[in-house]
Amino acid sequence: MKKSIHYLYVVMAAAFWGFIGVFNRMLFSAGMTTANRVVIRNFGSFLLMTAAFALFRRQVFRIRRRDIPVFLGSGVIGVICLGWTYFSCQTMCSLAVAGILLYLAPFFVVFGSALLWKAPLTRRKLTAAVIAFAGCALVSGVVGGLGDNRPLGIILGIGAGLCYASYTLFAHYGLKRYDAYTMIYWTFVVAGLGSLVFLDAPAMMRTLAQPNGFLGALGLVAVATVLPYLFYTKGLEGVESGIASVIANVEPVVAALTGVLFFHEELSIWTVLGMMLVLAAAVLLARGETKYGKA
Repeated sequence: MKKSIHYLYVVMAAAFWGFIGVFNRMLFSAGMTTANRVVIRNFGSFLLMTAAFALFRRQVFRIRRRDIPVFLGSGVIGVICLGWTYFSCQTMCSLAVAGILLYLAPFFVVFGSALLWKAPLTRRKLTAAVIAFAGCALVSGVVGGLGDNRPLGIILGIGAGLCYASYTLFAHYGLKRYDAYTMIYWTFVVAGLGSLVFLDAPAMMRTLAQPNGFLGALGLVAVATVLPYLFYTKGLEGVESGIASVIANVEPVVAALTGVLFFHEELSIWTVLGMMLVLAAAVLLARGETKYGKA
């Protein structure tokens, strides 16, 4: 039972992340710019995490100055740039396409690890990368046409995957010295304060005065950012990271379903097939990590 609850935490985290598109589009419909959406998510999450950790886990506030560059990288590239590219992609593409492009991140991590740490590029890793690339091609409309997805949105979605992957690469260094909660908190300290350079306060106040704007902001911060990060971190206490990464692939599926339910988006046969290929590639990659210790 104790083991099962940790799996449930990971599933809940992935499901909550899948709702990012719903709240993002609520803010977009209320007239909030991409820049202010990035500010809302990052600075709001920073404030909420600060309050929560001040009550329950004050040790996260202590870090060494020499480690600040790691948090600068994870906060600026892994969160601020991720938010900008992913939010933009979600307004130019279906939520299914945006979600699955984001989940190319594990494969960028594979190649990044090979370059940075000389991790071996095995046959299993290369096979998974080819399958994922084929799935990405189908989802992005190379086969069957782009539909309502704009080419710039596809490029931004791939960029979001790269930014998402960068967080894992920076965390590789940070987690050698700190626990996961400290890594997450200081990432959002940088992301939250750094995002303020994009703040357009008058425009944000006008948006938040609207019901859609206020509820979208609250949902984006609490439901789609802070809760999933905390649930995922808690889940990692009892679930091996490779298995957790596979379970987290629930996110693009939830994102696709929210697009269908809330915005009446259609899933073409090519999109569904592409999603299946990307998810299959992730499973193949993670099975190699968990079964043999390396892929």
